[in-house]
Amino acid sequence: MGYTKKRVLVTGGTGFLGSHLCDCLLKEGYDVLCVDNFYTGSKRNIVHVLESPYFELYRHDITFPLYVEVDEIYNLACPASPIHYQNHPVQTTKVNVHGSINMLGLAEKVIELTNSRSEILFEPLPEDDPRQLQPDTTLARQILGWEPRVSLEKGLKKTIEYFRSVLYPL
Repeated sequence: MGYTKKRVLVTGGTGFLGSHLCDCLLKEGYDVLCVDNFYTGSKRNIVHVLESPYFELYRHDITFPLYVEVDEIYNLACPASPIHYQNHPVQTTKVNVHGSINMLGLAEKVIELTNSRSEILFEPLPEDDPRQLQPDTTLARQILGWEPRVSLEKGLKKTIEYFRSVLYPL
């Protein structure tokens, strides 16, 4: 029997993080199934891989069940931008709750179909898990001598420019 590439599902695969994960997985030799409803993601983030024989794009909202056969699942589907989750809190909650349940029902169907001894583990957050969205860089400055290279104003301008291009494309 010949070698088969590992098939990986990336939900939210056309978003900022998801598209970069798809790139990395393709470079590592995986067969990638990208699932997204394009609520906050953009096809332009993955246009460069659409012609790859190892990349497949499927438009789907994971708040509804999804039936596919994969070896691994990376669930990155979630409106992460405040403008989206503040304006659409119900949809955000559905993605986080129903979407996660659907994907877990799927990390379970894979285990069943492959007769794997793998388990789905639920563990508490690590003690050092960030509790705030704005990092405190004091320790990095003291120990590593590291400081941000981009000023707050420049960083905000770049962020605004990015979201304008995503939310209001030409």
